[in-house]
Amino acid sequence: MAWLIHIEEFFFVLAEVGQVLLEAIAILCIFIGILTTAQLVIKLLRRRQGVPFPFLQVRLRFGLWLAMALEFQLGADVLTTTISPGREELTRLAVIAVIRTFLNYFLNKEMETQVELREQARKHNYQSLLANGPESE
Repeated sequence: MAWLIHIEEFFFVLAEVGQVLLEAIAILCIFIGILTTAQLVIKLLRRRQGVPFPFLQVRLRFGLWLAMALEFQLGADVLTTTISPGREELTRLAVIAVIRTFLNYFLNKEMETQVELREQARKHNYQSLLANGPESE
């Protein structure tokens, strides 16, 4: 049965390495989200020309990266809970799962709204093109 102890130790080490990797990926997702969102803001500010600033688009961009980071953080916490399922780890896992669920729910709602608005704008532009002919565009 000594071999079983070695296998158990191997899986503990493997879980700890996986946890660190997942947490590092979560951190990278947040920083990539910051950079891509900043690029979007700069691009939108340059093209603005009297049009209201599209905060929803910026929130969606950053929110998607945050949701991805939370997915990786949740994976890291699952590994931690697997290794040492204490009350503190289980509470942390539950809190992150709830946050991730709410964030994903509201991001999906906002994305659906964004898609509907784009479809309405497309339909409106298509209808005005039909009514006025291609010269009006």
